Amino acid sequence: MAFTYAQLKTAIQDYTDNTETSFVTNLPVFIRLAEEKILKEVQLTVFRKNSKGNMSQGNKYLTLPDDFLAPFSLTYITTEGEQNFLLFKDVDFIQTYTPNEATQGLPRYFAQFDDDAFIMAPTPNADFSTELHYFYRPASLTAGADSGTTWLSKNAELTLLYGALIEAYIYMKGDPQLMADYEKRFVQSLSGLKMLGENKQVTDQYRSGMIIRPAT
Repeated sequence: MAFTYAQLKTAIQDYTDNTETSFVTNLPVFIRLAEEKILKEVQLTVFRKNSKGNMSQGNKYLTLPDDFLAPFSLTYITTEGEQNFLLFKDVDFIQTYTPNEATQGLPRYFAQFDDDAFIMAPTPNADFSTELHYFYRPASLTAGADSGTTWLSKNAELTLLYGALIEAYIYMKGDPQLMADYEKRFVQSLSGLKMLGENKQVTDQYRSGMIIRPAT
Protein backbone atom coordinates (compact mmCIF):
# COMPACT_ATOMS: atom_id res chain seq x y z
CA MET A 1 0.00 0.00 0.00
CA ALA A 2 1.12 3.52 -0.69
CA PHE A 3 -0.42 6.93 -0.18
CA THR A 4 -0.52 9.73 -2.69
CA TYR A 5 -0.83 13.18 -1.19
CA ALA A 6 -4.55 13.26 -2.04
CA GLN A 7 -5.16 9.78 -0.61
CA LEU A 8 -3.47 10.64 2.69
CA LYS A 9 -5.50 13.83 3.08
CA THR A 10 -8.67 11.86 2.41
CA ALA A 11 -7.67 9.14 4.90
CA ILE A 12 -7.08 11.72 7.65
CA GLN A 13 -10.52 13.22 7.06
CA ASP A 14 -12.14 9.78 6.97
CA TYR A 15 -10.48 8.59 10.19
CA THR A 16 -11.39 11.78 12.03
CA ASP A 17 -14.78 12.24 10.33
CA ASN A 18 -13.93 15.91 9.97
CA THR A 19 -14.38 18.02 6.85
CA GLU A 20 -14.58 21.40 8.61
CA THR A 21 -12.92 24.13 6.54
CA SER A 22 -10.11 25.12 8.94
CA PHE A 23 -9.34 21.47 9.64
CA VAL A 24 -8.99 20.72 5.93
CA THR A 25 -6.80 23.82 5.52
CA ASN A 26 -4.44 22.44 8.17
CA LEU A 27 -4.11 18.95 6.66
CA PRO A 28 -0.70 19.83 5.13
CA VAL A 29 0.48 21.00 8.56
CA PHE A 30 -0.50 17.69 10.18
CA ILE A 31 1.39 15.78 7.50
CA ARG A 32 4.53 17.93 7.74
CA LEU A 33 4.59 17.59 11.53
CA ALA A 34 4.31 13.80 11.20
CA GLU A 35 7.15 13.77 8.67
CA GLU A 36 9.29 15.86 11.00
CA LYS A 37 8.63 13.52 13.92
CA ILE A 38 9.59 10.46 11.84
CA LEU A 39 12.71 12.18 10.52
CA LYS A 40 13.90 12.95 14.05
CA GLU A 41 12.98 9.55 15.53
CA VAL A 42 14.54 7.12 13.06
CA GLN A 43 17.73 7.17 10.97
CA LEU A 44 16.97 5.84 7.50
CA THR A 45 19.76 5.13 5.03
CA VAL A 46 17.56 6.39 2.20
CA PHE A 47 17.98 9.88 3.64
CA ARG A 48 21.75 9.88 3.23
CA LYS A 49 23.33 11.91 0.47
CA ASN A 50 26.75 12.89 -0.91
CA SER A 51 27.58 16.42 -1.95
CA LYS A 52 30.76 17.63 -3.66
CA GLY A 53 32.18 21.05 -2.93
CA ASN A 54 35.39 23.03 -2.54
CA MET A 55 37.54 24.40 0.26
CA SER A 56 39.23 27.70 -0.47
CA GLN A 57 42.71 28.64 0.66
CA GLY A 58 42.57 31.00 3.62
CA ASN A 59 38.85 30.38 4.26
CA LYS A 60 38.12 28.29 7.35
CA TYR A 61 34.41 27.98 6.52
CA LEU A 62 32.68 25.49 4.22
CA THR A 63 29.11 26.18 3.11
CA LEU A 64 26.50 23.54 3.96
CA PRO A 65 23.92 22.19 1.48
CA ASP A 66 20.44 23.67 1.88
CA ASP A 67 18.93 20.31 2.90
CA PHE A 68 21.64 19.45 5.46
CA LEU A 69 20.61 18.00 8.84
CA ALA A 70 23.65 16.17 10.25
CA PRO A 71 27.09 15.02 9.02
CA PHE A 72 28.34 11.47 8.58
CA SER A 73 31.75 12.29 7.09
CA LEU A 74 33.71 15.03 5.36
CA THR A 75 36.70 14.34 3.13
CA TYR A 76 38.96 16.38 0.89
CA ILE A 77 41.33 15.48 -1.92
CA THR A 78 44.92 16.70 -1.57
CA THR A 79 46.96 18.00 -4.48
CA GLU A 80 48.61 14.55 -4.57
CA GLY A 81 45.21 12.91 -5.07
CA GLU A 82 44.88 11.46 -1.56
CA GLN A 83 41.50 11.40 0.14
CA ASN A 84 41.64 12.58 3.75
CA PHE A 85 38.88 12.30 6.36
CA LEU A 86 38.39 15.17 8.80
CA LEU A 87 37.51 14.41 12.42
CA PHE A 88 34.24 15.87 13.69
CA LYS A 89 34.61 18.09 16.79
CA ASP A 90 32.75 20.91 18.49
CA VAL A 91 33.32 24.58 17.74
CA ASP A 92 35.20 25.22 21.00
CA PHE A 93 37.76 22.56 20.10
CA ILE A 94 38.27 24.07 16.64
CA GLN A 95 38.78 27.58 17.96
CA THR A 96 41.13 26.34 20.69
CA TYR A 97 43.14 24.25 18.23
CA THR A 98 43.74 27.23 15.93
CA PRO A 99 42.94 30.45 17.79
CA ASN A 100 44.58 32.38 14.97
CA GLU A 101 42.61 31.75 11.77
CA ALA A 102 45.61 32.90 9.77
CA THR A 103 47.31 29.63 10.74
CA GLN A 104 47.05 27.51 7.61
CA GLY A 105 47.72 23.85 6.90
CA LEU A 106 46.06 20.63 5.85
CA PRO A 107 42.66 20.62 7.60
CA ARG A 108 42.31 17.93 10.29
CA TYR A 109 39.09 18.82 12.14
CA PHE A 110 35.68 20.27 11.39
CA ALA A 111 32.61 21.35 13.35
CA GLN A 112 29.19 22.74 12.52
CA PHE A 113 29.61 26.47 13.08
CA ASP A 114 25.98 27.47 12.38
CA ASP A 115 23.07 26.51 10.14
CA ASP A 116 24.98 27.58 7.04
CA ALA A 117 28.60 26.46 7.42
CA PHE A 118 31.22 24.15 8.87
CA ILE A 119 34.35 25.58 10.45
CA MET A 120 37.67 23.80 9.89
CA ALA A 121 41.07 23.69 11.53
CA PRO A 122 43.68 24.46 10.50
CA THR A 123 42.49 26.95 7.87
CA PRO A 124 43.08 25.32 4.43
CA ASN A 125 46.45 26.16 2.92
CA ALA A 126 45.24 25.44 -0.63
CA ASP A 127 42.07 24.90 -2.63
CA PHE A 128 40.73 21.36 -2.16
CA SER A 129 37.75 19.50 -3.57
CA THR A 130 35.52 18.03 -0.85
CA GLU A 131 32.90 15.34 -0.47
CA LEU A 132 30.32 15.53 2.31
CA HIS A 133 28.28 12.48 3.30
CA TYR A 134 25.30 13.68 5.29
CA PHE A 135 21.78 13.13 6.61
CA TYR A 136 19.43 15.33 4.61
CA ARG A 137 15.88 16.65 4.85
CA PRO A 138 13.75 15.11 2.08
CA ALA A 139 11.08 17.10 0.30
CA SER A 140 7.72 16.95 2.04
CA LEU A 141 4.80 15.10 0.49
CA THR A 142 2.93 18.38 0.80
CA ALA A 143 5.40 20.08 -1.56
CA GLY A 144 4.17 18.08 -4.54
CA ALA A 145 0.96 17.55 -6.48
CA ASP A 146 -2.03 15.63 -5.14
CA SER A 147 -0.90 12.64 -7.21
CA GLY A 148 2.63 12.79 -5.80
CA THR A 149 4.32 10.32 -3.46
CA THR A 150 7.48 10.22 -1.34
CA TRP A 151 9.59 7.45 0.12
CA LEU A 152 7.71 7.75 3.41
CA SER A 153 4.28 7.70 1.80
CA LYS A 154 5.23 4.54 -0.13
CA ASN A 155 7.28 2.68 2.48
CA ALA A 156 6.15 4.04 5.85
CA GLU A 157 2.49 4.70 5.17
CA LEU A 158 1.24 3.49 8.57
CA THR A 159 3.76 5.60 10.47
CA LEU A 160 2.94 8.64 8.37
CA LEU A 161 -0.81 8.12 8.70
CA TYR A 162 -0.86 7.65 12.48
CA GLY A 163 1.64 10.45 12.99
CA ALA A 164 -0.64 12.79 11.04
CA LEU A 165 -3.71 11.54 12.92
CA ILE A 166 -2.05 12.35 16.24
CA GLU A 167 -1.44 15.92 15.07
CA ALA A 168 -4.99 16.14 13.73
CA TYR A 169 -6.46 14.98 17.05
CA ILE A 170 -4.30 17.43 18.98
CA TYR A 171 -5.77 20.15 16.75
CA MET A 172 -9.30 18.82 17.32
CA LYS A 173 -8.78 18.28 21.06
CA GLY A 174 -10.13 14.82 20.36
CA ASP A 175 -11.06 11.87 22.55
CA PRO A 176 -8.09 10.96 24.82
CA GLN A 177 -8.71 7.22 24.49
CA LEU A 178 -8.64 7.37 20.69
CA MET A 179 -5.58 9.62 20.85
CA ALA A 180 -3.83 7.00 22.99
CA ASP A 181 -4.73 4.33 20.45
CA TYR A 182 -3.27 6.41 17.60
CA GLU A 183 -0.09 7.03 19.63
CA LYS A 184 0.24 3.29 20.34
CA ARG A 185 -0.15 2.43 16.66
CA PHE A 186 2.33 5.16 15.71
CA VAL A 187 4.94 3.79 18.12
CA GLN A 188 4.39 0.24 16.86
CA SER A 189 4.80 1.23 13.23
CA LEU A 190 7.79 3.43 14.10
CA SER A 191 9.44 0.41 15.74
CA GLY A 192 9.20 -1.49 12.47
CA LEU A 193 10.62 1.47 10.59
CA LYS A 194 13.55 1.69 13.02
CA MET A 195 14.16 -2.04 12.56
CA LEU A 196 14.40 -1.44 8.82
CA GLY A 197 16.51 1.71 8.87
CA GLU A 198 18.80 1.09 11.82
CA ASN A 199 19.22 -2.69 11.59
CA LYS A 200 18.23 -4.41 8.36
CA GLN A 201 19.58 -1.73 6.02
CA VAL A 202 22.94 -1.51 7.79
CA THR A 203 23.55 -5.09 8.98
CA ASP A 204 25.21 -7.93 7.10
CA GLN A 205 23.23 -10.98 8.24
CA TYR A 206 25.89 -13.37 6.94
CA ARG A 207 28.48 -11.92 9.35
CA SER A 208 26.27 -10.57 12.12
CA GLY A 209 23.51 -13.17 12.25
CA MET A 210 19.78 -12.64 12.12
CA ILE A 211 18.44 -9.59 13.93
CA ILE A 212 16.52 -10.60 17.02
CA ARG A 213 13.59 -8.36 17.87
CA PRO A 214 13.44 -7.67 21.63
CA ALA A 215 10.59 -9.25 23.56
CA THR A 216 7.64 -7.00 24.31
